[in-house]
Amino acid sequence: MNSDGKDEEMPPAQDVKTSKAAIPGQKDYLRRGTGAYRRASFALFLSGFSTFSLLYCVQPLLPVFSREFSVSPAESSLSLSLSTGFLAIAIVCAAAVSEGLGRRSLMSISLVGAAVLTIATAFAPNWHLLLVIRALQGLVLGGVPAVAMAYLAEEVDPRGLGATMGLYVGGTAFGGMSGRVLTGIFAEYFSWRPALFLIGAIGLAAAIGFIALLPPSRNFLRRPGLDPRFHARAWLGHLRNPALPFIFAIAFLAMGSFVTIYNYAGFRLVAPPYGLNQTELGLIFTVYLFGIGAASIGGLLGDRIGHFPVLLFGLALTAAGSALTLFAPLPSIILGITVLTTGFFMSHSIASGLVGKLAFGNKGHASSIYMLAYYVGSSLIGSAGGWFFAVEGWTAVVFFTLAMLGLAFMSACVAQHFARRKP
Repeated sequence: MNSDGKDEEMPPAQDVKTSKAAIPGQKDYLRRGTGAYRRASFALFLSGFSTFSLLYCVQPLLPVFSREFSVSPAESSLSLSLSTGFLAIAIVCAAAVSEGLGRRSLMSISLVGAAVLTIATAFAPNWHLLLVIRALQGLVLGGVPAVAMAYLAEEVDPRGLGATMGLYVGGTAFGGMSGRVLTGIFAEYFSWRPALFLIGAIGLAAAIGFIALLPPSRNFLRRPGLDPRFHARAWLGHLRNPALPFIFAIAFLAMGSFVTIYNYAGFRLVAPPYGLNQTELGLIFTVYLFGIGAASIGGLLGDRIGHFPVLLFGLALTAAGSALTLFAPLPSIILGITVLTTGFFMSHSIASGLVGKLAFGNKGHASSIYMLAYYVGSSLIGSAGGWFFAVEGWTAVVFFTLAMLGLAFMSACVAQHFARRKP
């Protein structure tokens, strides 16, 4: 550790000269157009890809697990829900751990560990051990999402933060799609064990690329040891920030609405009059490609015309996509899901970037609350949507998501009001 408390050594000379020389009291940012900025952007894309491909790779295998291990569909879903549940818990702890270990170090350990655990899942001899490994994987992966956002907020020039955050969120979209689609294809031609092994190997390669490319931290100050009072004050400080709680609410509401549509659209589309098979249904995940583009474009637009206007547009687009799925023709439903996906990832890339902009110090703690709201919304609102679907069908699901997105839109308006008053 350097005498100034940074968690990494300064970058090589060729990287230093790409940004302004370090001046006492002035941040040494990664600036757009430099090699270090490009490497950081691609490294964070790889981290998002690896995290979400490893997390969601078991989703298309749930029916296979049910047959292979003689468990019910509800029990087979534990292979995903345990991972996401432990991930939500770990995200909160990750902010505290990264203050002592360092952002870059924690993300590297998390990505390598999660990839190795995915490979280990392919060799699980029984159902219970498979669940234990998946739970551990969620716990390990918690070191990436919140810490990645904090790294970007601390290291990237605020004028280029939106574009970089958009690329990171695009990586999460690409990973979420790839984990589902590639695992299904591999499992069809081989079996589920080689499929998980291959996904784990891809994740490990992405982790190695991340470690090789990500520039060392320049503006992070290490806090050795674990001080519970410091972390409690940091979290409470962000909750007292007048704008941030409304950004956290957007994460909860928008992610919950997005997951609700994806969770229950499948039940509608496999039933008459559509009767899609599992392969056709799985191909719908390819609309995540629109999310990749939307996240990057949204970040660029936010840097140029303002983050809140783009956030409000993205939320409105998400709501429009949800409403389009009310129409019966299959092309309208697919178009609606595409528009919904585009709007959601645009909104998420902007909202996650705003956390770093609006937080007063301890950005890792702010990011951890955002990601906690994100995953709790996925769990709670996604489950509540199932009750609406069972009682009143698809129309009720759509009106439920529209109500949640309306609240998210109002939260963005309130956050914008308070952000304008930020000193």
